[in-house]
Amino acid sequence: MTDLPSTIVEAGEWLRSRRLSSLELTQAQLDNAAAAQDTLAAFITIAHDSALAAARQADQERASGIDRGPLHGIPIGVKDIIATVDAPTTANSRVMDPAWGDGHDATVMTKLRAAGAIMLGKLGLNEYAIGFPDPDTGFRIPKNPWDLERFPGGSSSGTGAAVAGGLILGGLGTDTGGSIRGPSSFCGITGIKATFGLVSKEGCVPLGYSLDNIGPMTHTVRDCALMLQAMAGFDPADPCSVNRPVANMLAGLDGNLTGVRIGVPREYFFDVPELDPEVRQAVLDAIDGMAVEGATLVDISIPHAAIARHAQRVIMFGEAYAYHEPDLQAHPELYGKYTRQNIRQGAFFSAADYVQAQRVRSIIKAETIQALSEVDVLVTPTMLSTAPTFAGYDFESMMKQPTFTGIWNLTGSPAISICCGFSKAGLPIGMQLVGKAFDEPTMFKVGDAYQAITDWHLAVPQPGARKEVQLV
Repeated sequence: MTDLPSTIVEAGEWLRSRRLSSLELTQAQLDNAAAAQDTLAAFITIAHDSALAAARQADQERASGIDRGPLHGIPIGVKDIIATVDAPTTANSRVMDPAWGDGHDATVMTKLRAAGAIMLGKLGLNEYAIGFPDPDTGFRIPKNPWDLERFPGGSSSGTGAAVAGGLILGGLGTDTGGSIRGPSSFCGITGIKATFGLVSKEGCVPLGYSLDNIGPMTHTVRDCALMLQAMAGFDPADPCSVNRPVANMLAGLDGNLTGVRIGVPREYFFDVPELDPEVRQAVLDAIDGMAVEGATLVDISIPHAAIARHAQRVIMFGEAYAYHEPDLQAHPELYGKYTRQNIRQGAFFSAADYVQAQRVRSIIKAETIQALSEVDVLVTPTMLSTAPTFAGYDFESMMKQPTFTGIWNLTGSPAISICCGFSKAGLPIGMQLVGKAFDEPTMFKVGDAYQAITDWHLAVPQPGARKEVQLV
């Protein structure tokens, strides 16, 4: 089947109108996923039999008048660090206990299945969500559909590649310092890290306990909102979960930017020398485009933004080392070299370092709250550049670079990456929207309105024409 819907919203319409069945959609996506394994290598496990069984059940339910909502009968992929009852969890590592999570669905999976979603398979990632891919571990390395010689971003690399490559309409990633938003930027899709505590982390292998998030990655803002609506909510099994009502994520999707106040933090986010000029200009053009549609631009400042990355990394590496210390001592050789190198950094931070990082965290959180009190959302670039080549990736240099994503893990703020253009080489560029805590609906409103006036999110990579942007 070559004629397939391109978004979750469209797929839902096709299913409700009986233009296609969930079984047909699921089979087509299973076929596409299997066919792309030698090129994109997005999946670690493809759950063929259980996905087809779930699709048949969805069709039977719909035929009998049961409608579970917009995700009913929609196949999705899951980052292989989240427990699922129908496939093992590997965390892309030889260290992982093969029995971890057996027979268990993470809370987000329980919620998504209750909404009718179908688990198509487990997606590749950087080992334990922290190590750059090491071919010596034996796991496949996901590739970027826009250029197979380029990195799709980490750590949710398989999810980014699978969505951009048309293998799934939506998938789950995790984000501790930008691991949803980075792949979304590099692959030209939409991905959100929600407010910390909005989505349960139960059943997810931790990286940084106080920074981790699970979130959706899709083609459009509207699709992200649909998935987040189903995933969000209090979970007593997660000590970080916040007990508060879940907002209507789609309430503000009216396509209207009139009166929206957009904060532009030019210092640091737009003036660091490492920022690619094409990326900078694309994001500024997007901001100007929203102003033309009625948004008001406000220059704002987060005075200590430049040091946020140091605090975020001290906390992340410290918390990661606490989790991995027994395995690192018992069999360090099983870790990929980059994972081992990253996690071991945590051993060199003292308790005083960790406490000081938390103090910096509180200062930057207060500055962010102040900045957002003046506006509805902030806009920044997502990444410094477009996707790098695997051959040109410099691990040491990357660790020293500025980052525009980790700061929002530090503050807990919601942040979403949206494609806002392409480089001259035909590679996607991401724009990041940042919102007030638990105000995802406003962030979705602005992002959806931007996508209503642009075509960037409709671009799809074409085999054999990786350098040429194709719009559909």
